[in-house]
Amino acid sequence: MDISIIVPLFNEAESLPKLYEWIARVMKENKFSYEIIFVNDGSTDNSWEVIQSLKASNALTPSTVRGICFRRNYGKSAALYCGFKAANGNVVITMDADLQDSPDEIPELYRMIMEDGYDLVSGWKQKRYDNKLTKNLPSKLFNATARKVTGIKLHDMNCGLKAYRKEVVKNIEVFSEMHRYIPYLAKNAGFTKIGEKVVQHRKREFGTSKFGINRFVNGYLDLMTLWFLNKFGKQPMHFFGLVGSLMFFIGLIAVIVVGSMKLYALSHGVQAMLVGVNPYFHIAILMMILGCMLFLAGFLAELIIRNSPSRNDYLIKAEI
Repeated sequence: MDISIIVPLFNEAESLPKLYEWIARVMKENKFSYEIIFVNDGSTDNSWEVIQSLKASNALTPSTVRGICFRRNYGKSAALYCGFKAANGNVVITMDADLQDSPDEIPELYRMIMEDGYDLVSGWKQKRYDNKLTKNLPSKLFNATARKVTGIKLHDMNCGLKAYRKEVVKNIEVFSEMHRYIPYLAKNAGFTKIGEKVVQHRKREFGTSKFGINRFVNGYLDLMTLWFLNKFGKQPMHFFGLVGSLMFFIGLIAVIVVGSMKLYALSHGVQAMLVGVNPYFHIAILMMILGCMLFLAGFLAELIIRNSPSRNDYLIKAEI
């Protein structure tokens, strides 16, 4: 199969028939073999009924339309994870269900994967029709930070329209709200040929956006999580052990200094503050305790990783 198109959706019943017809037309014109996987993320409207009707209308080609329905709303990352797991195409395309992504971009995305050799191609909505104050400006700041931290030079990392080589989606795990950083997940998994294509951004025809302003706060927190996991995920002792050891020895030195100052004062008959009421003594002891706790946290994390059955699954690229 040439292409798997994954469409995560939440309350997009009005746009689904038009989106399906548009995709089907593009696929037919380019003679692609394909499947469309609609992932219903706990919609409260009749989105699932619409998907079932699209499936029924393609009874002669049952593999064209596939549907996955969640019991409740779990988020876009969970929808993409299940879609990736179910995909069979050599190239996997993801796109939103709100008609803001154009299926006309699919043939060129497919060509860039198959002919140009990219592992992943991300869309870049260079000209947007969103609100500039609430979406465009925060998005530019977000993407600038993501480029700096990840080292991936993409203008729009969070664009829903992306193309992947099949091996990419089968070797990454999209969890929490990490769908924003799939290129970074792919890079960490060893897929480094990541490209970008300017794509058309269309105005929303039906419904309203499902993402609020909190996505930018969550996005930064998720970015820091991914950076930490990539840097220290396989060697947690390198972080916790180092920081813990530094805190312990700084606290130890501080205790020795406080004690030495007290002994010096006593030996010279000078009245000095009791060690027990000296605030620097308590700060030093606290640093020593925290240092020990961080060191133990790193040690326990290393034990957990060493006993993980999947700790070396990322090593092998291919076998003959």
